[in-house]
Amino acid sequence: MMTTMLRAEQPSVEPLVAVPTEPIWRLSVDQYHAMIQSGILTDDDRVELLEGWLVQKMSKNPLHRVVTGLIRQALERLISEGWYVDSQEPITTFDSEPEPDVAVVRGTRLDYLDRHSGAQDLGLVVEISDATLSRDRGLKKRLYARADISVYWLVNLVKQQIEVYTQPTQTGKQPDYQQRQVYQIGDNIIIRLDDVEIGQIAVHEVLPPSR
Repeated sequence: MMTTMLRAEQPSVEPLVAVPTEPIWRLSVDQYHAMIQSGILTDDDRVELLEGWLVQKMSKNPLHRVVTGLIRQALERLISEGWYVDSQEPITTFDSEPEPDVAVVRGTRLDYLDRHSGAQDLGLVVEISDATLSRDRGLKKRLYARADISVYWLVNLVKQQIEVYTQPTQTGKQPDYQQRQVYQIGDNIIIRLDDVEIGQIAVHEVLPPSR
């Protein structure tokens, strides 16, 4: 396991998209919810609200699906009463509503009948990254740090490693995490909720070797 202070890395290449040349308007979370409630946006519209922009969600390949399930199962074996594990469901921050691949949420599902979980309700968020590596290491990491989410995992399928980001900070040019730890096959990741260790997960259990 390797521990480093956060540093800039060369982003992976994402598919090119059209960028408007004229001024465009950002949506608030309330406006985004209104579009969903009125049927303007439906489950068929594969988008999520990130920093006020409607961003297209990438299709998931079989490895992404399998790793998501393995991480969810591993976490469910460890967590105790007072927490539950969710997968690909919205979480609400002040300007975004991402849908992380896995999240550990405080309480029970019945606590969220009239709202999505927020940053204050989260013990851990996880993004599984291959084609979205640049987005997850940039935009997603920034908005999770801005929301003060204490632990963010980026499961890097390209390099076969799990990057664990902790200690969110608002100082500097943009929000970020002060600490980055890289876990590879053979390492164990200590899981803490509310700064209490609840167990460990072996990387090889949740990240199958590439074929």
